[in-house]
Amino acid sequence: MPSRPSTARRLAARAAAIVLTGALAGAVTPPAAQAEAPVTRPTAYVDPMIGTANGGNTYPGAVRPYGMIAWSPTSTTGDQTSTGAANGYEYGVTRMRGLSLTHVNGAGCNPGAAGDVPIMPFVGDVTSSPSADTKDAVYASGFSHDNERAVAGRYTVGLDSGATADLAVSERAGVADFSFPADEPANLLFRVSNSLNGSEDAEIEIDTAHRKVTGSVLTGAFCGRRANGGTNNRKSYYRLYFSASFDRAFSTTGTWRDGTLAPGATSGSGGEGYATGADRAGRGSGGWVGFDTAADDDVRMRIGISYVSQAGAEANLRGEIAPRASVDDVARAGSAAWDRELASARIGGGSDAQRTSFYTALYHSLMQPNLISDRDGRYPGMDGKPHRVTRGQKAQYSNFSGWDQYRAQIQLLALLKPRIAGDFAQSLYNFARQNDGVWDRWVHVNGATHVMTGDPTAATLATFYAMGVRNFDYDGAFESLARQATVPHPDGLSDAGCPGQCTGQRPNLAQYLESHYAAQDVCRCWGGAAETLEDSVADAALGRWARMLGRDEEADAFEERGLWWRNVFNPEATDGAGTSGYIQARDLDGSWVTPFSPGSDLGFAQGTSATYTWMVPQDVQGLAEAMGGRDVAAKRLDGFFHKADGSWSVKGGDALRYDPTNEPGIHAPWLYNALGQPWKTQETVREIVNTVYGTGPRGLPGNDDLGTMSAWYVFSALGLYPQTPGSATMLLGAPLFPSAVLHRAQGGDIRISAPGADATHPYIDAVKVDGRTADRSWTDAGLVTRGGTLTYRLADRPNTSWATGPAGLPQ
Repeated sequence: MPSRPSTARRLAARAAAIVLTGALAGAVTPPAAQAEAPVTRPTAYVDPMIGTANGGNTYPGAVRPYGMIAWSPTSTTGDQTSTGAANGYEYGVTRMRGLSLTHVNGAGCNPGAAGDVPIMPFVGDVTSSPSADTKDAVYASGFSHDNERAVAGRYTVGLDSGATADLAVSERAGVADFSFPADEPANLLFRVSNSLNGSEDAEIEIDTAHRKVTGSVLTGAFCGRRANGGTNNRKSYYRLYFSASFDRAFSTTGTWRDGTLAPGATSGSGGEGYATGADRAGRGSGGWVGFDTAADDDVRMRIGISYVSQAGAEANLRGEIAPRASVDDVARAGSAAWDRELASARIGGGSDAQRTSFYTALYHSLMQPNLISDRDGRYPGMDGKPHRVTRGQKAQYSNFSGWDQYRAQIQLLALLKPRIAGDFAQSLYNFARQNDGVWDRWVHVNGATHVMTGDPTAATLATFYAMGVRNFDYDGAFESLARQATVPHPDGLSDAGCPGQCTGQRPNLAQYLESHYAAQDVCRCWGGAAETLEDSVADAALGRWARMLGRDEEADAFEERGLWWRNVFNPEATDGAGTSGYIQARDLDGSWVTPFSPGSDLGFAQGTSATYTWMVPQDVQGLAEAMGGRDVAAKRLDGFFHKADGSWSVKGGDALRYDPTNEPGIHAPWLYNALGQPWKTQETVREIVNTVYGTGPRGLPGNDDLGTMSAWYVFSALGLYPQTPGSATMLLGAPLFPSAVLHRAQGGDIRISAPGADATHPYIDAVKVDGRTADRSWTDAGLVTRGGTLTYRLADRPNTSWATGPAGLPQ
């Protein structure tokens, strides 16, 4: 093979080319925004580093929209069984032990999920088992952020060891250039067993004749080390296969298992288990291939993955990465794919920082759901068997953080990408049919992980249908969800995994149907009060869906159940300072669970009574009435966002006030619309947008939860927010940008015009919907299902008379 330019010259040339094309974030500054010029290349404003600190739990690696492969670093803080972050990467940790093929965006536990098959460019001879390097002292390397670049679809890093990695991906495959210092030992380590949560088994095969490395890992164990869930969740539910091809021969090979090294070997196997720390350290298997760098210090690798088979991984690679494709070739295609996806929301005006926040948030929102089907339509079912996509379904998707996503991300998906939403709905229905009819609330690949509480799938699919999504078996899906909500299932009586990962879709349903609330002492759930609120939201959504399907008797029943939140509202519960009326858990005998404090999480899941008391989006008027009227409720809501001295409290950390880092209360700023004081929604949302979100690694308030926090920002910047699950109604706020066009393949475009939008005009003075003056702070379903126009006149001070009439308030 002819020699190539030196590593230094090649990287310099590559960097120059990337600067010219704008392909690396931070390499060039996006051109200054003209007054209201629409963005023509959204990827110029995507910064994958946003959310990689401050607990955002995002990852900076290469991924396509809804991609199966997500190639990103696995960091280390000196513990082979940990990464320092939930999903493999934390901006403040500048040492890595590999570049893993799969990731989940923003999951909120450590370790999160995936991180399969870290591949590490290692400079030096392999003289001991990498699994025995329990402190990652030898077979890992530091790096500087100055030598790291990330953009949509591409990731590049230079390691302190002198090695570099330049990665780009298609949907199910990727290509990498690994460069090494000339004349030094150059190896690629395949840590096949070292998934984030460990593994039950792993295997590797090295084919020297064909310059291939293949293998797989049997793993799962979502959030495997967390206490709530325990051993119930330390289980395998998927096997990831990979097939890697190289452009040059191997000079050395070897494998290892646990502490034993086998130089020259070409096959190996062995898992790590699902423990952590000392219980897992030193275990596992992998292999390496070495290269002669005397004449050529660059190695190109092409790799495909599959959740079905080795043949599937190879077919995905052949079908998506051409034999001679370069990283630049694949990166250009990836950037174009992201530009097409992000152009569904084309904004005009705003500062560079605002555009960066917006398009990065949209990027994070549209990372998921993720493909798990191969190019031939085969995918692993929840029953552990291979299946094919149903007729009319283009792909099988997974990774559903239901408790988080049903509040914002799934609405954004339905609004902008209804065809993806429909395939996702069908995917979840397929899984349920393979799982004895049970719909899991947190699905990872083909595994039911049971994480969180409530029945978010009912709320999700009802919302898809309400927003016009039709490309799924909605009759069959409704009947299945309605059955699970009305006929007790044995899983609902299991305490396995409780409190955080209870098995049942509708825990102890018979008791719930009899008592009309989830009793804290027998609920088999995370918290009785939270479960009641979640099920009330889900049932209200099912009621709306049933009504749209013409199933009026079921609609009546579910709509009534949507009001059962009132059975856990205690009008006598007090904060001790004069405010009464809070959501409170109850036992089976009807007594209120004590001691009670608004700042306590007793009976709740990842939140307090102070937050959950507002979690009644389906019946805001009923909640206001229970509190003593809209004016009383609005005053209480003021106290949720402000300290006693009137200053803002919207950054979290106060158990009695708004927490932007978690889902139960993220809709609360929009409740003022229903309380007749919409100007307070406008100023509160703008305060959160300006102070909680931003650019840079700390630009998200907390873990992104598969795009949920990012979707909240996208909606808020557009001046829209979904009123409640199971509905297409949008609440109106003040847009951040002077113009926006939401391009949609079906349903008609939505055009938003707010010429006065800037930092000094955060208030709505008047609105026209489709050219007609509107005196209400919400739109009916027609805007979403048919498209239309919103025209705003914005002001520098609140208009306290607009959209305040009782007859026009959202319910």
